[in-house]
Amino acid sequence: MNKELNEREKNILRYIIQQFILTASPVGSRNITHKYDLGISPATVRNIMSDLEESGYIDHPHTSAGRIPTDKGYRFYVDSLIDIPRLKSAEREFIHRGFEVENVDTGELLRAASVLLSKITKQIACVTYPKIESGIFEKLQIFPITPKRILIVISIKSGYVKTITLELSTEVKPEMLNSLQNLLNERLSDLSLKEIQASQSERFSDIEEDQKAVVRLFIDSIDKIVKETRKSDKAVITGARNVILQPEFEDPDKFQSIIELIEDKDIIVHILERSVEAFNDQVFISIGSENKNQKLSDYSFITKEYKVGDVTGSLGIIGPKRMEYSKVIAVVDYVTRMLSEILKNELIKKGEII
Repeated sequence: MNKELNEREKNILRYIIQQFILTASPVGSRNITHKYDLGISPATVRNIMSDLEESGYIDHPHTSAGRIPTDKGYRFYVDSLIDIPRLKSAEREFIHRGFEVENVDTGELLRAASVLLSKITKQIACVTYPKIESGIFEKLQIFPITPKRILIVISIKSGYVKTITLELSTEVKPEMLNSLQNLLNERLSDLSLKEIQASQSERFSDIEEDQKAVVRLFIDSIDKIVKETRKSDKAVITGARNVILQPEFEDPDKFQSIIELIEDKDIIVHILERSVEAFNDQVFISIGSENKNQKLSDYSFITKEYKVGDVTGSLGIIGPKRMEYSKVIAVVDYVTRMLSEILKNELIKKGEII
């Protein structure tokens, strides 16, 4: 049953969820009236709770007189009942210090982001490596190293510069390399690497025979770069200990389920990538049964996309549905913006971004 909640019902639902997040225990009417100055009796609160249960926002565990939120209740809470706070100055400073890594490279920065997320939220954090396949090809340059070895420098619009070294079966003259460079730039400009992969057969069907071998090696190299960024090990996951210590996982079955989830990066990476596709540039929240995979029905995901020009990755939090949503959303949003800015600045310094 769906109905519009009045202000009193919204308040009671908010308090039930806030108390459940704090205690992990079912919330009773007396608990609500003692904790909050509502100006109404426990009996009135019980009636409102019965209405909320009938509407599917809370549930009544058979072993307790209290209520717990349902997925529908959490969803209404997240969409309508919370305000996203500005992080405290101490929290912002903690994040800034956390990004002051010794060896500043992409991997270290992604690990720093994951560690920061898990430490502040006390949940599992995951950060995926940038997906270079979304980058738009701008140009390439070919440099001979030896008569049978060449270096190709690929520039991606507002993104990375990637280098490929190719070993050739026969010697190639400099004038042929110049011709090949012009050909590739002409036919691939303004395409994403993914589009280049998908359409390379048609785009190069008419080229001269002596160019085909180099073009084939070049396309194979792009395939390799893209496949590397799709691997599930191209993700940093931290904070498993935080979640295991939470009351939800005192049950051996649930403990086993979280261990299996942590060990299967593919599931987590898939959720993060699906979420940023659906909610480009916004924080995405998926709660319990909203996750298509049955293994994830006890968890919530809060994720966002980070960007370095046209190249994107994703970061997020995985934890029990009983999480402090407003705080976690604020942290995910802030860390995402910080990571995007720091990655861009570092890559500019190194000349790896244009």
